[in-house]
Parts: sequence; structure tokens; C-alpha cells
Amino acid sequence: MKKICFLLTFIYVFHSCRDEEKKTDPQLSSDKKVIAEWTEKINARKDSLQLKKQFVEVLDSLKMYDKAIEQIDSLIFKDKLNSDLWLRKAQLHENNRDTPEAIRSYEKSIEIYPTVENQLNLANLFAESKNVKAFALCKNVSNMGLGRETDANCNFIAGIYFARTGNSNKAIELFDKAINDNYILMEAYMEKGFIFFESKNFSKAIATFETAIKINNQYADAYYWKAKCDEALKNKEEAILNYQRAFGLDKQMKEAKLAIERLDGN
Repeated sequence: MKKICFLLTFIYVFHSCRDEEKKTDPQLSSDKKVIAEWTEKINARKDSLQLKKQFVEVLDSLKMYDKAIEQIDSLIFKDKLNSDLWLRKAQLHENNRDTPEAIRSYEKSIEIYPTVENQLNLANLFAESKNVKAFALCKNVSNMGLGRETDANCNFIAGIYFARTGNSNKAIELFDKAINDNYILMEAYMEKGFIFFESKNFSKAIATFETAIKINNQYADAYYWKAKCDEALKNKEEAILNYQRAFGLDKQMKEAKLAIERLDGN
């Protein structure tokens, strides 16, 4: 009985401490204050659609996706045929890593008004999910004859499908086509580099990431993945330098910071 009582006491103290931490967390307090202020604004102007849309953006920025989706749903309830609202809902579900719901929302948006943006967003989700429906959407967009940039996006999405389904050669072919139509499509360089990295062809991976850096020397991801190649090749100093460059460009890239600390400690 004593052991049980001690355990219960420990649990109570532990959770009390956790609750106290939450209460004193400055970021949590700040977020609550922001939500309270916006709730007050909306209650004062309940008919303001613009205000509610702005609130959605605030919630999205705070990563409160469920609450943001609730707000969007309240707007959709009053305007079910608003394609833009369904598109925004799809984006929020994507941010929340809920692919099935994102797909459903994109499909509803396209059903109402099939914009190129909606179709390509949905096609990309299908490609990431290894769903062949991506090709029909890409073909539909390509047939519009909107120019090389749009063609590049379609080839890139098709490349994603083949990359995710293991057909690396076809994926690289399509990424190259995308780059040929839009040489600043950084994601195409990155995806191509990932394929080389995963197959341990580090020299080709480095060459690909270096090309991306030449085109956009502010692109943190390219430095980060070049650093990963350097690390795999045991080029410690070069790896640290490129991790530092990546983190210098993007302070949110915690992986680069951790890699620097790990390599500096060895």
C-alpha cells in the first residue's frame, strides 16, 4: 500500500509540476492572449467575414490547425459553393498532415471551380500518395497550353509519383524535363538530389545540390543536403561549414544546428 500511495503522490506532483509549467510557459500565455483578443474582435463583429478569414490565418500561423479548420467550416456552412474556402480548408488539412481530408477538400474545391492551382495541388498530393490519379490532373492542366512553367510543374509532379513508387530513372528524367522548362524550380533539383543520395551516389548528389546553390545561393535546403553528403563522405570540416550555412539562412532548421553540435563534439 505504501508503494501505491507513493506512486499516486508522485503522479500528482508530476502532473502538478507539468500544469505549472504550462501556466508559466510565456509562449503559451502569449498564444492564449492572441486567441482571446481575436475572439473578442469577432464577437464584436460577428458578421465580418474578412475578420474571420484573418483569424484563420492567425490560427494557422500558431499551428492551431483544428481551431482554424473549425473557423473555415463555420464560413463554409454559410457559403458552401465558395471554392476558395474549400481550397483554404484543404491547405489547413495539409499543414495538419491529414492527407485524406486534404484530398477531399481539394476535390470539393475543384468540383466547384477547377482552377489550375487547385488541380496541381491535388495532383501533387495524389503523387505523394502513389495514386495514379495524379496523371489525369496533370494531363488536364498540360492540355490547357499555359506555358513552360506550368508544364514544368506537371512534369515535376509526375516525377514525384515515380520517385515515390521506386522508378528512379523515370523520376530523374521527368525532373530534368521540369528543370529544362523552369530552371529555377528548386524542388526539382532537391528531389533529383534525394534520389542520388538515397542510392549513395554522393558525387552526383553533391553536383545536383551545388547546381541548386549556384541558381539560388540563399536556398538553405541545398546547403543542408550538400552537408549530409559531405558527412557521408567523412568530409567533416566541409560538412560543418555547409550545415552552418544552412542554419545561417534558416534559423528554424534545427536539424542543421544539431548536426553542427554533433560533429563539433566528435
